[in-house]
Amino acid sequence: MLEFHRKMLGDKVRNDAFYEALKRVIKPGESVVADIGAGTGFLGFLARKLGAKECHLYEMGDVWALGKRIAQHNKIDRCQFVHRHSTQAKRPVQADVVVSETLGNFALEEHILETMNDARMRFLKEGGTLIPARLRQFVAPVIADRFAKEIDTWGAVGFDLDLSPAREMGFNNAYVRTIKPEDLLPGDGAVRAFDEIDFYKENDSRRQASVQWKLKDKTSIHGFALWWEAELVPEVTLSTSPSAPPTHWEQIYLPLPSPLAGEADDALLLSLSSDSRMEAGINLVWEASLFREGKKISASPQLDMWRGHLD
Repeated sequence: MLEFHRKMLGDKVRNDAFYEALKRVIKPGESVVADIGAGTGFLGFLARKLGAKECHLYEMGDVWALGKRIAQHNKIDRCQFVHRHSTQAKRPVQADVVVSETLGNFALEEHILETMNDARMRFLKEGGTLIPARLRQFVAPVIADRFAKEIDTWGAVGFDLDLSPAREMGFNNAYVRTIKPEDLLPGDGAVRAFDEIDFYKENDSRRQASVQWKLKDKTSIHGFALWWEAELVPEVTLSTSPSAPPTHWEQIYLPLPSPLAGEADDALLLSLSSDSRMEAGINLVWEASLFREGKKISASPQLDMWRGHLD
């Protein structure tokens, strides 16, 4: 757990973006701030250093105690630590600014959508500020075969063992990987936004998208890359794009058990859905198909993270 926070706090791109966002909205001596999913308390401490009147830090993990120690060590006062998930807080203090860095490699895996739905309704003063304000998710086809080769080692184990049940489970999983621009389908239009979330509105935890590409050249599709861009406040964004400055976050690779071999002018279709309900944990389901002159010529099976979990 401490290693996770070390990597996160060592992310200058992340830290600078949240600092700039808080700086733009905090009114010194006036703003009450709620830091939700506070971890070590870093964002709450920034808010106090920027002049916030008081900060309320909500953290359900054991790291909350370390946050209290850090605050005492740095003589940062007017920080109230609440050791529970924000959705379980009773009669929360009303805040001028609610900040939550509960973003995962897959944007919704730490339940930022559910957390912000609750925070907007119960924590935020009328006219207050949510950080982040908006979130966009992106997808692009992966043409590099290096991720598929890394994942698909089951057939090479040998010793006269058929590990196909394990192989099937392996492809029903999403993988955190560092994906480079050259791994992706080239050309304008290869990167598509498939989901847009405004945290000032109520958002459904179950989300669906359908994305289509027209192939310009003969190519094989080995999977899909996902990443996100968060608008913290207007003109301050944070991105995990392969083309953006690197952060402690990486991209998500959704594999296909077999590559889809396309020709120029073929249509590639991806159906993608996610479920981030608290009781569901996190799930992704995806299926890809190729069409030629309007007829489906090949398709992947429907892949489902829940089928990739060990019982």
